[in-house]
Amino acid sequence: MTDGTLERHGDRQVLRFERRLDHPVERVWRALTEPGEIAAWLALAELDLTEGGRVVLSWQNTDPEGNSAVARGTVTALDPPRLVEFDTDIHGRLRWELEPDGEGTALTFTADAQLPPDWELEVLAGWHIHLDHLEAVLDGGTIDWPNWSRDHMPEWERIRERYAARV
Repeated sequence: MTDGTLERHGDRQVLRFERRLDHPVERVWRALTEPGEIAAWLALAELDLTEGGRVVLSWQNTDPEGNSAVARGTVTALDPPRLVEFDTDIHGRLRWELEPDGEGTALTFTADAQLPPDWELEVLAGWHIHLDHLEAVLDGGTIDWPNWSRDHMPEWERIRERYAARV
């Protein structure tokens, strides 16, 4: 499944994505846990990869006013190379689970957060496009972060509209 799902649980939302990546678990694990690799598809990262370790993710794409998000938190679960989970202040609990799938990897990503209702679609589309970025980077591509709005905002808007029609 490429598109994510959204479940509401009281004042919290759980966003879930399942992707099959054409790369072995070890390669995907590096992309999820090594700061230089994380920067290629998600955010600049400071990461102490131990349970209870510190996490700081500074997004490189900006909103129309030029602001970028910074998530601070801790590593709350770690089972290399199968599971890593961060509990962050602005994006909630972020959990990546990896399973071998033939020569590739089955990735399950969940974000459990308390979002204002008017942000659900934005966050759903945001995680969707970042997982697209992960696939692109794993396949040898790059993300031109200074030109993200020009290069990727139209696709983000299409993704958001697709979710708006469904959710």
